[in-house]
Amino acid sequence: QVQLVESGGGLVQPGDSMKLSCGYSGHSSNDYDMGWFRQAPGKEREFVALISRTGDKSSAADSVKGRFTISRDIAKKTVFLQMNSLKPEDTAVYYCAAGFHIAGTSRIDSKYKYDYWGQGTQVTVSS
Repeated sequence: QVQLVESGGGLVQPGDSMKLSCGYSGHSSNDYDMGWFRQAPGKEREFVALISRTGDKSSAADSVKGRFTISRDIAKKTVFLQMNSLKPEDTAVYYCAAGFHIAGTSRIDSKYKYDYWGQGTQVTVSS
């Protein structure tokens, strides 16, 4: 139904900025809310941010509020994660995900509510 491919990861220094992209495709793919999750070694996959189907609503985890911004270009079928003031603890594999009618619900941070996932892109923040 929805295929997703992340790009833009790499190695950056603390305090730097970088922007991740996730191109998506498939039948009715613009009907889905889009989210970003991340997973560090030995840790569970954690919620980062969500943007609604139309882009009118967004939410971010407390750990990244004020630093990360999620956005999407509906026409180009791409969702972005702008990451500023990066910290070593932001190091993780970042995944984009798609889910139906997640925005506005009580548990947008639950990975089980998302139906489709990309393969992930590594973000390493180190000096």
